Amino acid sequence: MLPLWLDSAQHSTHQGLTRHRFIGRIDSMPWRPPYRCSKFRHVYGRTISRGTYEAIPISSGVGGVHGCDVNPRFIAVVTEAGGGGAFIILPLSHHGRIDPLCPRVCGHRRSVLDVKWNPFNDYVIASCSEDATVCVWEIPEGGLRCNLTKPLCTLVGHIRRVSLIQWHPTASGLLFTAGYDNKVLLWCVEESSIPVRLIACHTDVVLSLSFNVDGSLLATSCRDRRLRVVDSRTGTVLQEKCCTNHRVNLVAFLGNLKRLVTTGVSQWNSRQLLLWDQEDLSEPLVKEEVDGLSGLLFPFYDADTRMLYVAGKGDGNIRYYELNNEKPFLVFLGEFRSPLPQKGLGTMPKRGLDVGACEVYRFYRVVITKSLIEPISMIVPRKSDVFQEDLYPKTASSEPALTAEQWLSGVNRSDYSYPSTRVLNTGHCIDPNMKTMMRLKHRDHSLACWTVYLGSGVFSLDYGSSQLQPVVLCPLLVSLMENYKPTVPMELRPRKGQKAIDVERPDEKSPPANEKELRRMVTCQRDEIRQLREQLAHRDLQLQQCELELQNQRNTHKPVSSPGRNDSTYA
Repeated sequence: MLPLWLDSAQHSTHQGLTRHRFIGRIDSMPWRPPYRCSKFRHVYGRTISRGTYEAIPISSGVGGVHGCDVNPRFIAVVTEAGGGGAFIILPLSHHGRIDPLCPRVCGHRRSVLDVKWNPFNDYVIASCSEDATVCVWEIPEGGLRCNLTKPLCTLVGHIRRVSLIQWHPTASGLLFTAGYDNKVLLWCVEESSIPVRLIACHTDVVLSLSFNVDGSLLATSCRDRRLRVVDSRTGTVLQEKCCTNHRVNLVAFLGNLKRLVTTGVSQWNSRQLLLWDQEDLSEPLVKEEVDGLSGLLFPFYDADTRMLYVAGKGDGNIRYYELNNEKPFLVFLGEFRSPLPQKGLGTMPKRGLDVGACEVYRFYRVVITKSLIEPISMIVPRKSDVFQEDLYPKTASSEPALTAEQWLSGVNRSDYSYPSTRVLNTGHCIDPNMKTMMRLKHRDHSLACWTVYLGSGVFSLDYGSSQLQPVVLCPLLVSLMENYKPTVPMELRPRKGQKAIDVERPDEKSPPANEKELRRMVTCQRDEIRQLREQLAHRDLQLQQCELELQNQRNTHKPVSSPGRNDSTYA
């Protein structure tokens, strides 16, 4: 028998070995930070109080449609009307209380259900109605001054009311419509009023439509509890999922992530948010329980920031998440709360955001209880006033990437390509003959553009656009832009024992080798032009000071004449 102290030592040694092995096993586990580093952690929603539209007779129709749509020029809202359907078109600058006798678009025989602006023409809008027709309208440049009753074309093909309309995201003149006859029709608006495609794979009413980035795939949700991914040209069902434990209401594609998001109700009547793989709908990737309310959940996805906004119908909350390629795929960021319930929401395209305020998304809440439209800006707080390149990558253009004939023939192309000028993900227009660029803002502070000085003149480029517009500048500013010389950035300044680097003019040296050098050049030029603009702003004051100094010097050196003497005395 061993001594007691020896048994205790062996026991303690055994415990120490066990503890050492356990600690080693913990050290081998992958370490994860307690918080997640994201530049969108502090995104918040701000109500634009001066931008509300009041006293609007908003339609009280039911369904999963918003009844409101926005573009950088106008806002369209479906309203109540007796003896037919109507909606109003208001310029974005027309805030405040709306005249009850303002002009309307009234051409349908029954109530209007939804409206959608053409993504490639800010003056063309489509509307669907309970009279089983779809009308395409053209709005005058200055807005409506009288009631508009004659549409550009009327599309007749459904036998029951039309509840959904959706423009194609990349091809011009293509419109998809879905009605209560369980059919989805494709129209070529620019050529004829006869449908060119018919998608008849649904057995019940279609609840929502969503396209992928290039418009080759169409995701639909139906009342038969089936989620489908369909070829938008042929109507062939590529993926199908019967959701028994989750009743799908709305569906949306998630940009280039090859994923889908659906909102619906679980078997316990709680609202859910599900994330699916586009190529495998067998099981959802993420299942998120939202709350126990009964209203619909509207999903809105921002492909530029990879943020998902979820707004509830009948409540005033807007939740926003961030999507990742790895686990966790869905990360909750925050929530905007308001005591006013919302019936629907309209969203502003990226071309109409205020980049100076770091605005990444903008909603227009339809508040039917107060008869108003309330804009909500989602803002990323930043201290600097410089253009934030990481918040505004390459975005969808206002020019179509394809014609209707090209897309119908089988060509796929995203509208993120710019045919006329090369625009990098910084939002800058790059040209081999470029000399300098600077950022300007419009008077209404709603749009931001870049002014580019080329060899042939000065042009402006709106964010998200590919068209150069001529700008008239004063001759002094043009001469300064022509004769300026860039300063050497801090990174290129020579150190001790190094030779100085020659900084040539941008038009005399070869183009930058990579994007980092290009950004450095743009930053240097931006600082140069900011200093020149400050000098021009103070030139009037400096001129006045110089004139006063000259006048004072003349007064001090002026000869004083003696009293009683004149020129004849010294003659």
